[in-house]
Amino acid sequence: MSPPISVAEAEAIVFGLVAPLRECEVAGLDALVERVLAEPIVSADDFPAADNSAMDGYAVRAADLKDCSPQQPRWLRVVEEIPAGRMPRASLDPGEAARIFTGGMLPDGADAIVIQENARREGDRVAVWEPVPPHTFVRTRASFYRAGTPLLSPGTLLGPPEVAVLAVARHTEALVYRRPRVAIFSTGDELVAPGVSPQPAQIVDSNQHALATWVAQNGGVPLRFGIIPDRPDALRGAIAHAIATADVVLSTGGVSVGEYDYVEQVLAELGGTLHVRAVAIKPGKPLTVATFTSDDRVCLYFGLPGNPVSALASCWRFVGPALRKLSGRRCGWQPLFVPARTRDNLCGAGRRETYLWGRLAIAAGELTFSLAGGSHSSGNLINLAGTNGLAVVPLGQPAIAAGEVVQVLQVGAIDAAAGAFTAGTEI
Repeated sequence: MSPPISVAEAEAIVFGLVAPLRECEVAGLDALVERVLAEPIVSADDFPAADNSAMDGYAVRAADLKDCSPQQPRWLRVVEEIPAGRMPRASLDPGEAARIFTGGMLPDGADAIVIQENARREGDRVAVWEPVPPHTFVRTRASFYRAGTPLLSPGTLLGPPEVAVLAVARHTEALVYRRPRVAIFSTGDELVAPGVSPQPAQIVDSNQHALATWVAQNGGVPLRFGIIPDRPDALRGAIAHAIATADVVLSTGGVSVGEYDYVEQVLAELGGTLHVRAVAIKPGKPLTVATFTSDDRVCLYFGLPGNPVSALASCWRFVGPALRKLSGRRCGWQPLFVPARTRDNLCGAGRRETYLWGRLAIAAGELTFSLAGGSHSSGNLINLAGTNGLAVVPLGQPAIAAGEVVQVLQVGAIDAAAGAFTAGTEI
């Protein structure tokens, strides 16, 4: 078996294999969140469409107030009231004001707003004692966006703000890239489904369900193919079906050097090109990456380790960015590393880059990392619950002491009020 390649080499190979999907579909406003835009968006409207008030108060002519003061307030005649959504009835002449509310359209002649706290109303007159420059508290027409200019670009991941922009621009639907189809199966005679009571020598398959959930969170469509026994013929049929069906295939198990590990053999028999066979990383060393090309279509195959922590760690480090890039995202698809101060001693693995799972939190305005308690075995998924970061101990570095700053691969949201794990002792 060839020696493992570095994490940086594996990353470069994997990300270089990915070309964004170009197949598109139309989706309505209510089905756009977490989709990736496939067309440029422009609007025929200015935003705002007209000058309007940013505050409750009075629309005025700034020139009328240039000489006013607390000792000599200027009295203006209030000629109308303009709530949001109502067109002004007339232009504002010198010496006049209009009562206006937030979002109300400025009448012709008005060029500033006096907030209601800085005015005193008496009947149909209002007193103002401070000058206001032109455009004070005015949202000027087209100051947010000018009609016909780019509004949203292809490759944009659509979240609530972007959907709001589409709605206000009167786009009731948009062209988006289709979601990548991801086939998932687990290999191993020892595996049983979660609904089956396992015998002492058997293991409940958690990988397929964890990966399906993870794929859905990362913008893919999970296709579960079940548990495949450790037989070359069964594995060959499953892989052939998966690569014909999906854009990406995730299998777990069968990629190490045991007598029942057949994945690489079958991939070669089916005409796959193997790019990665092992990576100098802990956990996740036995990672296989291959591609299948036919009819201008490429299927990317990831043979992940069978141990649950290794499988998810491989997804977080390599598969996730590849899947996000495949989805058509213009930016933000790369792995996210953040500096954090470790609360615990972190031990490395010598000749492998080490990823230790735990919890990122904000304490006293500083980002901190706490190691998950208990065993850091790749087969122990119990203390993986709650993980939102993996601290990195670089290749060749034996340890990082508590209190030092460490790079952490962020894999989940950071809660400012999150409690830290109990410090782990076994690495």
